[in-house]
Amino acid sequence: MERKLYKPKQFNLSGLKGISDQTLEMHIKLYEGYVKATNDLTERIAAILADGKVDQEEMPAYSELTRRLGFEYNGMVLHEYYFSNMKKDGGSDAPRGSQFRSAVERSFPSYEIWKTDFVSVGKMRGVGWAIAYSDPANGQVSNHWIEMHQTGNVAGFVPLLVMDVWEHAYLLDYKPADRPKYIEAFLANIDWTAVDHRVKAVHVTAAAR
Repeated sequence: MERKLYKPKQFNLSGLKGISDQTLEMHIKLYEGYVKATNDLTERIAAILADGKVDQEEMPAYSELTRRLGFEYNGMVLHEYYFSNMKKDGGSDAPRGSQFRSAVERSFPSYEIWKTDFVSVGKMRGVGWAIAYSDPANGQVSNHWIEMHQTGNVAGFVPLLVMDVWEHAYLLDYKPADRPKYIEAFLANIDWTAVDHRVKAVHVTAAAR
């Protein structure tokens, strides 16, 4: 059986506040590179497995390809979450009464404290991702720092809001030291409807357990 390859998704994000079209064009091309690498690694691993075994001499290559796949695959998926939770004329704060805001207010003393925490995670030194996750077991929202795409993800947790804070996400628009300005721009472009759909999906999954 031939493995199904991934196709890059299309994102219409022209005209965002504080994030230039030039940055988006470069960033989407980088994302497409993750898709290509994921397909390439998947095919190379499949070729090793084609005879139904991994020989001793194949193990070093197999191990490195498999480890690399985790990085490329997560890079592909996280970028899809990131681009999908932004839109032109988005908003910086979740609407009162929205699914996401209600979940946050059940998990933190206030929405403002959640936002302070999320922004502070994004300002941490180093490159990575700031992600607000939902625990499908209880609907609790928590913010996490994800490094190198695959390091730091919590097993089973569902990403609700994903912010890329690798320097390629803002370097054409802001100096490295001005990451806080990029974070403000990201927050001004959030598609809260998309984020709410993710919260609803968590509820459906939890109810089916």
